[in-house]
Amino acid sequence: MSFGDFAVPAPIVLIGGLIVWLSIRRIVRLRTKNHAPWRNLIERSALSVAALAALGVAGSSVFNAMMLHHTSASRPGATYEVDGHRMHMDCVGNGSPTIVLDAGLGDDGLIWGGVQPVLAKSTRVCSYDRAGFGLSDALPGPRDADHIAAELHGLLAAAGIDGPIVLMGHSIAGIYIRDYATKYPADVAGLIFVDGSTPLQDQNPAFKALERKGRGVWLEKPLMEAAVNTGIPRWFGFCSRQYPGFDARAAKLFSEDQCNPKIAAVDDEMASFDQSGEETVHSGPYGELPILIFSQDPTRHVSAMPIDLAKAWEQMQKDLMKLSAHSRRIIAKGSGHAIHLERPDLIEREARLFLAQIRGTAPQGTDYGSTTTE
Repeated sequence: MSFGDFAVPAPIVLIGGLIVWLSIRRIVRLRTKNHAPWRNLIERSALSVAALAALGVAGSSVFNAMMLHHTSASRPGATYEVDGHRMHMDCVGNGSPTIVLDAGLGDDGLIWGGVQPVLAKSTRVCSYDRAGFGLSDALPGPRDADHIAAELHGLLAAAGIDGPIVLMGHSIAGIYIRDYATKYPADVAGLIFVDGSTPLQDQNPAFKALERKGRGVWLEKPLMEAAVNTGIPRWFGFCSRQYPGFDARAAKLFSEDQCNPKIAAVDDEMASFDQSGEETVHSGPYGELPILIFSQDPTRHVSAMPIDLAKAWEQMQKDLMKLSAHSRRIIAKGSGHAIHLERPDLIEREARLFLAQIRGTAPQGTDYGSTTTE
């Protein structure tokens, strides 16, 4: 393990060791005290439990760090220097245009481990980690759409990808790919939204109603970080889940990645969410730029979310079709927000058709502006 890998568990181990040492020291001293037998028994028991708990937490933290280090070292792809910081990208397959996969909030390129190999049979496909996620260096704020699009542009240049690209973005990345298409239109051959977010969506009354307030909210981040750093999610099997459509290696990498959430990077992007919306709210329309929109099943959304929120999200998905005269929308029947995990078959089939239409090797669509359910 490198120094950076050990930086997190080191203080936990030191504190755990101190607790163990103090507990043992107190237990030894109890032998010289003239306390009642019941008091000595209770105190020894409590100190023993504290020592064992501290030892267990320290050991869990070290084991968790070692596993995460091993996972990081096993990741495919390469790192590139972009304006003095490292960014990670994994490209497979051959052909043009290149599909560039941009993950939703909290995820990195590993989340595409199911669909990327399938799409790579048709063209080159690259998944990347935004700053602060996966193997890409964290950067100071603001983490807004303008900065993120510029960083992706620099990463593609560093990797020698200078041909046309198709951007596929999930959730919050739907805003980022719009920013990229606005700033670098000559690079973009098409856009694919996977239940993509829309600019300033949090200003919708349905979303505002979900804003959380209260005394306990400020505690969530340190508690989550403490749980992650001590390996608690691993105890509950979060690091060993199986994902349909992933091969064994990709599933292992992705499941381990779930035990290493980048909480600070998530907070940074959310802190800039409104700024990203302001930067992209007037993006588009993009003329006849090919656009494919995948949306979650609204009937499933209604069953899991307040009705007003479900209606607002559905309307926002419809509004995405206004971005181009050559847009098409598909509702993924039975799928929730993570369509690339729940309905990879749909994305794999329709994205390849979309690619063929861009290349001119498949007939152009006759159903632009339509919404179908599949």
